[in-house]
Formats: sequence, C-alpha cells, structure tokens
Amino acid sequence: MQDLVVMKFGGTSVGSAERMKVAARIVAEERMRRPVTVVVSAMSKITDLLLDTMRHAEAGDRAGMETNLAALRSRHEDACRELLPEARHAAVMARVHAVAAEFERIVRGMAMLGDRPPRSVDEAVAVGERLSALLVAEYLESQGTPAAALNAWELIVTDAVFGNASPLMEPTREKARAKLLPVMEAGAVPVITGFNGATADGRPTTLGRGGSDYSASILAAALDAAELWIWTDVDGIMSADPRLVPDAQVLEEVTYAEAAELAYHGAKVLHPKTLAPLVERKIPVWSKNSFAPEKPGTRIVPAIAEEANGARAVASMKNVALVALEPASPELNGVQVMARALDSMARSDVEVLAVSSSSYRQNFCFLVRAEELERTVRSLEQALALELAHGYLHPIRVDANVGMLTAVGEGMQGKPGLAGRIFTAISRVQVNIIAIAQGSSELTIAVVVRREGLEKAVRAVHAECGMGLRPPAPVFAAGRVRRVKKTMED
Repeated sequence: MQDLVVMKFGGTSVGSAERMKVAARIVAEERMRRPVTVVVSAMSKITDLLLDTMRHAEAGDRAGMETNLAALRSRHEDACRELLPEARHAAVMARVHAVAAEFERIVRGMAMLGDRPPRSVDEAVAVGERLSALLVAEYLESQGTPAAALNAWELIVTDAVFGNASPLMEPTREKARAKLLPVMEAGAVPVITGFNGATADGRPTTLGRGGSDYSASILAAALDAAELWIWTDVDGIMSADPRLVPDAQVLEEVTYAEAAELAYHGAKVLHPKTLAPLVERKIPVWSKNSFAPEKPGTRIVPAIAEEANGARAVASMKNVALVALEPASPELNGVQVMARALDSMARSDVEVLAVSSSSYRQNFCFLVRAEELERTVRSLEQALALELAHGYLHPIRVDANVGMLTAVGEGMQGKPGLAGRIFTAISRVQVNIIAIAQGSSELTIAVVVRREGLEKAVRAVHAECGMGLRPPAPVFAAGRVRRVKKTMED
C-alpha cells in the first residue's frame, strides 16, 4: 500500500463526541490524499474506570461495581447520541451494549472468584478501546467515509505475558496485512483498537504501559507505512515541561534515540518502546496536537542532518523514589548483590529509571517510580532476606522526597565541560545533587535532587544549555548597520 499513513489518537483526542468528530475530520481530510489506517485509545478516564470496576469486583463490592458499569454504559451512550443521526442510534447502541455486556460478564466472574486473573484482566481492560473504535468508525461512516472497526486481537500476535505482552513481528505482519490490506483496497479506513493483541492461539493480551502508541507503531511497521502520526493534546515534543519552564519550545525534529530517552525520563508524549518496531524500516513519526492540528508538531527521524550541539531538551520526573542498598561489610560482594537486586526487580516488573553506585564501599541506589516503590522494596527484601537478616547488608533505605531531571541530546556526545556546566547551573540555584547517572552513549545526564528543588534545577539547566525560545533579532538593527556602512563608504 503506497504512501500509507497510520494515525493514532490518544484518550484526550477521542475523549468526547466533540473530540471524536475532530479526529474523524482529520482522518477524512487525509484520506482524500492517501490511504489511512487509524488506531484509537479508550476515551479519557475509561481505562481507569474499567480497572476500578475490576478492583470492586475482586473485593466483592457489588454496589461499586454496578455504579461503574452504569457509568461505562452511560458515557458511551451519550457519545453515540451526540455523534450519530437518530436513525443509526438503535443499531449502534445495541453494539455498544453488547461490548459492555462482555465486560460485565467478566467482572461478575471476578466477583464470584474474589480474584482478578491476569488473562481476564487483559480481555476486560481492552473494552474501552473497542467501544472507542466502534464509535469513531460509525461516525466516519455517517459522514460518508467508509470505515470498519477492528479489534487488534485479530491483527497483532503476541507472547503470553499477560499485562505486558510483546509482539511477535513476523506473525503480526502476515496477519495484519492479510486482514487490513483488503479493507483499504476496498476504500475503507480501518479503525483499530490500541493497547491489545492476542496470542497465536487467540488468548487476548495487552501491551502494557504506552500500549496504544506501541500498537500503532507495530502496525505501521507491519504495513510498511510511509509515516506514523501520533495525535495527543500537546503541540509536540518540547525542550522542557512548559508548566515548569515558560520559554520551553517545541522541537521541530528529534532523533529516535532522543525521543525515546525523553519519553523514558518523563516527557509524556510517547513511550520509548513505541519507536522500536520502526527503527529497522526507518519510518518517521510525527507527534501532533489534535486540539491544534494546524501546528506542525515534532518529526521523529532516525538521524538529523545538521550537527547537533549539546543538550536538546530536559525532562523531569517528581513521582519517584530513591532506594539504596549498602553492604555492612566490605567482604560482601557488591556486584553480586546488585545483580540479585536487579534480577528481583525485573521479575517484579519494576522499571529502574537510574542506577548510581560507589566503587569502594560498593553501595548503590536505584531510582524507581513512586507507584512501584512498595513492590520494589518487597522484592528486594525477599531476594536479599538472608543478608538483611544476618546484618551483612544495612537496612534498605528509601528516600521518597526526590525528583529527577535529565538533559538529553545526541549533541552531548564528546562535548567537554558540558556535565560540569549542568552541575554548576544546578548548584548556582542552591539545589543539592543527590545522585548522578550517565549512560555510556553520552546521550543523557540524569541528576537526582530534592523534590522541592526540582523545578529550579530544570529551569537552570534549560537556561544554561540555551534551550529556550530566542527572541527574534530586531529588524531595525540590520538596517541601521547597512546605513552606517554606506555612509562610511561615501
């Protein structure tokens, strides 16, 4: 399929009937120029509602479960009424109720068991995307653009790691092309659920954090798309969080590596794994704002032609915690302790954001997300129970009053003095540095500071590296120079 564009719309971009209309208009306009495939998230807050309903079911809270089920039906019924002409209400509403009934069946089973089996959770939590895809496809049809709602479990083949499945790209390529190419050749727009897939034998799975973006990139790679457009509620990838840095600017172009690092370290535009399927085929990605579609957004590419100079952006995270381990005796092999600690966190599905260590005393610390702190400590206590019980290790220390900022840029590689300038800028605003981590690629410098000093530190680094918007040069200045030069010549 020549010049295909895959468009992914996030939860806020399909969060209401009004936003679905805007998304459909964007799709319809682009389809007049070339083939389009669409991937959608659930309506904003619906995934949280589904997960909360399952928690009520597991706890045996029937009243809470019923309240949430009613809210799920009501929100999508309202959207259906706003989106579609009355003549289509009954047929589409029946399909909405059928999908909602599947979710209800699953949660009632959870209530009977008093448990949430991971396989059932994966099947249930994708209901939000299924309802969203149904409504967007129906609205496109009502406006004269042929469309078909498709469930990604018919397209994306994954392993059986429920809750955080990984795609099997070759089977996915075969299945997706067999299903989607005939739909597009017939002139219709496929509207596909994000976030989910299925095992080779048909068991529903989900792709974990950032799953909807990931779905779009998997399908873009499988279909050999010309481009992937990710529609969100921000203008693109920015040099910093504009809530912290007023003069932050939208970056016109970033590399795959820069975008992945920024996402990993807190920039809420896409998830780093989103880019992985695209690298081999070098498919460019656009990050665009569906609330301001006229703005150009940020283009994400394999490499930038012009030479980058220093850091391009600074990302920040405040909902993090620092977990420290320290041997009580130098005889304890710190490398082995670190290996076991990392293995235990991996098995508990904890994402380690940064690691810092000391060479002589062999003490080290991990930065993790605040919501994963309890799981982190529990897994470390289990893995290192013997050492802790006999005093070979000091008690695990936790510092939850921290934040992390990360300077990112391919132009940082081999730049002497850059790290020193960053540290000096932070100290200049009276913020103490707690830990430092730098990757061997020299693409990032991560700094952990006290949470109350995070915003000041971000602004200081942003200014020191010259990332902000630069005021335009006054026009009169150049003119005056030219006039002075002419007078001197005369």
